[in-house]
Amino acid sequence: MIGEVNIVGIFLSPLLLCMAAALLVRAVLSRLLDAAGLYRFIWQRPLFDTALLITLTGLAFAVLRLITKT
Repeated sequence: MIGEVNIVGIFLSPLLLCMAAALLVRAVLSRLLDAAGLYRFIWQRPLFDTALLITLTGLAFAVLRLITKT
């Protein structure tokens, strides 16, 4: 089980930290996809961005669980 993360006396959920990291990665990926012109193949960009954020959050949480598994 993954416990809370203590940052300067404030306990945060690991899922919140994974979501923040996924949001940053999604922003970078969104800029790269836009610069490469790949968004023209996406039918609904907001739906795609939301799905990308959820997928990246799940991936970050799975990696965190693998790292902290003892």
